[in-house]
Amino acid sequence: MYDAIFVGSGINSLVGAALLSKAGWKVCVLERSSWLGGAIRTAEITEPGFMHDIFSAWHPLFAGSEAFGLLKKDLAERGLEYLNTEYPTATLMPDGSAAFLATSQPANVQEFDRLAPAEGAAWAQTLDEFLKNADLAFGLLGTELWSGAGLQLAAKSFRRLRTRGALEFSAALLGTSRDWLTSTFRAPAVHGLLAPWVLHMGLGPEGAGSGLMNKIIAVALQLGGMPVPRGGGAKLADALVRLIRDAGGQLETGAHVERVEVKNGRAVGVRSRGKLIEVRKAVICSVTPQQLYTQLLERRFLPDWVVDRAQRFRYGRADMQIHLALSEPPRWPHGDQRFLRTAIVHVNDGLDGVSRAVNEAERGLIPADPTVVVGQPVAVDPSRAPEGCWIFWLQLQELPSHPKGDAAGQLDTSDGTWTESLRERYADRVMAKLARQIPNLESSIRKRVVLSPADLEASNINLVGGDPYSGSCAPDQFFLWRPFAGVANHRTPVHGLYHIGASTHPGPGLHGTSGLLVAKHLLGQAKLRKLAAK
Repeated sequence: MYDAIFVGSGINSLVGAALLSKAGWKVCVLERSSWLGGAIRTAEITEPGFMHDIFSAWHPLFAGSEAFGLLKKDLAERGLEYLNTEYPTATLMPDGSAAFLATSQPANVQEFDRLAPAEGAAWAQTLDEFLKNADLAFGLLGTELWSGAGLQLAAKSFRRLRTRGALEFSAALLGTSRDWLTSTFRAPAVHGLLAPWVLHMGLGPEGAGSGLMNKIIAVALQLGGMPVPRGGGAKLADALVRLIRDAGGQLETGAHVERVEVKNGRAVGVRSRGKLIEVRKAVICSVTPQQLYTQLLERRFLPDWVVDRAQRFRYGRADMQIHLALSEPPRWPHGDQRFLRTAIVHVNDGLDGVSRAVNEAERGLIPADPTVVVGQPVAVDPSRAPEGCWIFWLQLQELPSHPKGDAAGQLDTSDGTWTESLRERYADRVMAKLARQIPNLESSIRKRVVLSPADLEASNINLVGGDPYSGSCAPDQFFLWRPFAGVANHRTPVHGLYHIGASTHPGPGLHGTSGLLVAKHLLGQAKLRKLAAK
């Protein structure tokens, strides 16, 4: 008999379980995969000594989160150490021109002015205006919006901004990245530097809501950089697991949950491997809406409208990852040494290039010229590869789950699925694009491992169709409406059953906020404050 059972061991489950365990709850975490951490996994998947983050890789959201603030001391005592770099991101354009974003405001003003006159002032003004109301913007992503705290956030915004300002702030929630970028900056390189970041929310530059999210991410990059745990992302999961176990919690792998057991309208346990595991207070599921409402729960316990809306929950574009073990560091264009100190380089054709590739993917086409996310973990943590070697963590976020065609007219998509052949041929296209900019790339590759959208879904059932964000972040599935209208505050129609994870508010990202919010509800603010003081 446990106080709380978590289904799934992603970041939200581990954060929630850690907080409840610290508060004295008897906690159990059940994970169907062979590792704990969900989309957090570090392994030598190419060659010995090359430590690749196989799925998620970068931790700016968690390192700046309330959850980390509450658990920082405990995690540090269990071996978690974050490393950072002064250059969180850069962009490389087809003509070899580049732009960098640093963690220093003066450096960014100087860099933007280099790209075009007065661009530095435009960036400084953007930052200044945003920071005046940063608590409101970040509050949207860290508060249960259908709650007293949500009402307090709304009241605060009206008191500070008055009616006109509040309406303008609300309107900005629906603005697009293209509108914000083109109305604020003139330099194409600045557009190319900032626009690709909307992809990391599953959006595109023309998507409603992409403007605010683009601005939030851009400001957060300057303020917090691009931290990663020393030794790989799994060090975060490892530290959380140790904390839970040290507090008496139990975690199991290979434990698929078949059903949530309900009695008299309340969750009383889960059935796993044919056995009933009972619970006193809460069952907390980090799953998709379809899994929760059409697989884990019997239909008789649910209103018809809940099942209908769960079945209509939409997933976004698919993702591909390419992991490269390199025998030497890349020779980026013009010998600019800043590249070798940059965590993520977007190789793209500017704002229009990002838009074009997103449009192609959303029409079911494999993009002819994708935006390539080039992650360089060794730039932040040299221990991740043998001395003198390098790692590329490549991400392609503009792909269809079920390809209908190839925008370049070169690849065979007649099967309509991500076959091994299609996966490798598309990876060849990506490699050719990078090789045009990095002359020693092909000669330095020791081994390549590619994960297609189908591979990602096979590794984690929450990544439906290869969507790394577990659901479209369009406005009707975001903020107040995630996962869908009618369910709120991570509660469900079944008492004692909670829904967390990327499919729920505040959406995707390695932050642990939904797990934190449920822990807050279960413990109460007073108990949480006591935990923070420990």
